[in-house]
Amino acid sequence: DESEWPHLPVLPSYGRGRDAPNGRFSSLIFGTNLTDVVITGNNGTIDGQGAYWWKKFKEEKLNVTRPYLIEIMYSSQVQISNLTLVNSPSWNVHPIYSSDIIIQHLTILAPVDSPNTDGIDPDSCTNTKIEDSFVVSGDDCIAVKSGWDQYGIKFNMPTKNLVIRRFTCISPDSATIALGSEMSGGIEDVRAEDITAINTQSGVRIKTAVGRGAYVKDIYVRRITLNTMKYVFWMTGSYGSHPDPGFDPKALPVIKGINYRDVVADNVTYSARLDGIENDPFTDICISNVNIKLTSKPKELQWNCTHIQGVTNQVTPEPCNLLPEKEIDCPFPEDRLPIDNVKLKTCSISGNF
Repeated sequence: DESEWPHLPVLPSYGRGRDAPNGRFSSLIFGTNLTDVVITGNNGTIDGQGAYWWKKFKEEKLNVTRPYLIEIMYSSQVQISNLTLVNSPSWNVHPIYSSDIIIQHLTILAPVDSPNTDGIDPDSCTNTKIEDSFVVSGDDCIAVKSGWDQYGIKFNMPTKNLVIRRFTCISPDSATIALGSEMSGGIEDVRAEDITAINTQSGVRIKTAVGRGAYVKDIYVRRITLNTMKYVFWMTGSYGSHPDPGFDPKALPVIKGINYRDVVADNVTYSARLDGIENDPFTDICISNVNIKLTSKPKELQWNCTHIQGVTNQVTPEPCNLLPEKEIDCPFPEDRLPIDNVKLKTCSISGNF
């Protein structure tokens, strides 16, 4: 019953709703300006009954943006664990403008043709850890965000110090981990390791465009296993999708310090499509120790590269000329981020009700 869902104003770093220009429905589980939040459930299931919302979205009958299952805003010390989330109306888990977040042991399930059912979307958040989770969805399994064009630039709150470990994704039309496309507050120091994707469009994808501004930098990825993929590596500098015509065409994003190592992929159509922006190349890309086995009908051009700069080492099939061979192991930081020193608390309820 839509009337039971409160309306919220648009997010200040977005300037409009994702589905419609106006506000948005509150999420099913929603909180703002909180400290010490624990959402957990012994693997209990939250059913978003998304089919109703997906139908209205596809028929363009929504005046406001669909609800999410869980959204926590302007909060700190947030822990979400041991839940199964199914059929979200849109994004599943959306921490935004928050810090010190632990997300563990989630199973997130939605039909692979459901619209915008992202799994976990850390958005303008600092110190976040995502571990031991499994997502099947119709959109990016993890989407790292920080605001949209001029609104995100003005709000100026990056996502940084993000750890992703032991994560599995199935999403035939989307990314295992997407950085962007809304990244106008910046994204930095992301560490992803021990990632598995099956029948998924791409591995770790960077999505940006003219008008986004800000940066995606210091990204470290290692130990990825991929099976049945369209792309292993994908970077897009022309993603488009603007909130309104008011974006600044001179606001060019800086994409640099992107590191991938220890990748095994099987049944792949394209090894890489890496498209920077003219007069704004993506730089300091490093790819090492990669073994890609192709599908029986691969694309003839395996590495399609424009406006990028970097190096590779021990990569097959042979990369493009813009990524020359250099004897190097791409870096992965060995220091611990502060969120790694936080222990997951548990809570229990007892008594007679």
